[in-house]
Amino acid sequence: MKLTRRSFIQNSTIAIASTGFSTVSRSQNSTNQINVIVILLDDSGWADFRPFGSPAYPTPNVDRLAREGCAYRNFYVPQAICSASRAAMMTGCYPGRTKVFGAHGPNAKGLDPKFSTMGEVLKHNGYTTAMFGKWHMGDQPDTRPAARGFDYSCGLMYSNDMWKYHPERPDFWGQYPLQFWENNEVTIEEVSKNDQKKLTTWYTEHSISFIRQQKKPFFLFLSHSMPHVPLFSSRKFDGKSGTGLYGDVMMEIDWSVGQVMNALKETGQSDNTLIILTSDNGPWVSYGNHSGKTPFREAKGTSFEGGVRSGCLAKLPNFIEAGSISDQSFCSIDLLPTICHLTNTPLPNSPIDGKNVWDIMIGRPNTKNPHEYYPFSTGSRFEGIISGDGRWKLHLPHNYRTLFLAGNDGQAGKYQQKEIELSLFDLINDPYETLNVVEKYPEVTTKLKTFADTHQNKFYS
Repeated sequence: MKLTRRSFIQNSTIAIASTGFSTVSRSQNSTNQINVIVILLDDSGWADFRPFGSPAYPTPNVDRLAREGCAYRNFYVPQAICSASRAAMMTGCYPGRTKVFGAHGPNAKGLDPKFSTMGEVLKHNGYTTAMFGKWHMGDQPDTRPAARGFDYSCGLMYSNDMWKYHPERPDFWGQYPLQFWENNEVTIEEVSKNDQKKLTTWYTEHSISFIRQQKKPFFLFLSHSMPHVPLFSSRKFDGKSGTGLYGDVMMEIDWSVGQVMNALKETGQSDNTLIILTSDNGPWVSYGNHSGKTPFREAKGTSFEGGVRSGCLAKLPNFIEAGSISDQSFCSIDLLPTICHLTNTPLPNSPIDGKNVWDIMIGRPNTKNPHEYYPFSTGSRFEGIISGDGRWKLHLPHNYRTLFLAGNDGQAGKYQQKEIELSLFDLINDPYETLNVVEKYPEVTTKLKTFADTHQNKFYS
């Protein structure tokens, strides 16, 4: 069935109104319980928004979010690739635990149901839950959003480039139709280029409709397909940035953030809603002018800072200081336990790796990160760790890809393979990972290597 803009919103209203949620469970929540919105971008660079960078295109709504909340400059993901990063954030578990590595394609099993998601734990606590956008954690009946704790969902089950117009492998990806789903139904059998231009608007309109209908606590996961290539912006943003298609796309995402914030204000929920905005990983730099920006070494698909450090903004009035900037380190795996703490939601029964970092997020003085280290991996290969305080980063010897020649206008460039030896970087004094200080700090190296060996033996042996 071809999904029109009108039917999209009408269908969402019907589906949300008919969710089979226990009245008793929902009534247990007080009317002032915190709502949670997580806005996740796809392949956005650390410097794509202020105050992290100085983009040439205007982003007034994200600027407003930063003014009203906190910018976290040392926020990490445990793997700089789509599915692995998303599963880690959704479950609070490292990729080594879930075995969700890399980017899953069509028909992938996805995230094992034994690992609880944010949607499941919050739904169990009486929240109405919704996921609009790119899922990428499995497209099987037991791994789709509807089976993983989301009362309502719509969007793509995997990346928007996994289709017949793929710039490098059209014959392979052309075997699989890129479908648009609503709950467990396919409503667009084969997403067209014109449909792709509407994705950001569709996800946003669905989110606004959802927010406006909620009278009880809710969790919204708005997971944009953009700015993952191929880039598409709606007609209303074509050429608007004056800086090219990437700028147009980012301006539309900024518009989306503004629409969500406005909907909260209109419904009197601004002061009672935690908003988190971040990206699943760093930019896909081989796409040149169709990729985001990072000042750090390397990018998506590596364990260097350009891949695993993502910009992060969060807002919750009366808790998070407006206009603040934090250099405290924490990781996407910490979001689930932190949100559980904030919403008085029990943690999953299964083991998780994340920890409550709410004191870090609100800038409580003298707060130390509860982790001894965070691990990084690429695919199924464990590559290094960073100390919990964010100062020291140890790379184990491994091969990695580095940009050789950037592409242009939607065509991919070329990578070459390089090797890194055992390397220690002092990120406070060398955030760009240029100077190996293994020999200068042997005790730090030994300590982190011990942590790394323990982690590798536990999850990768």
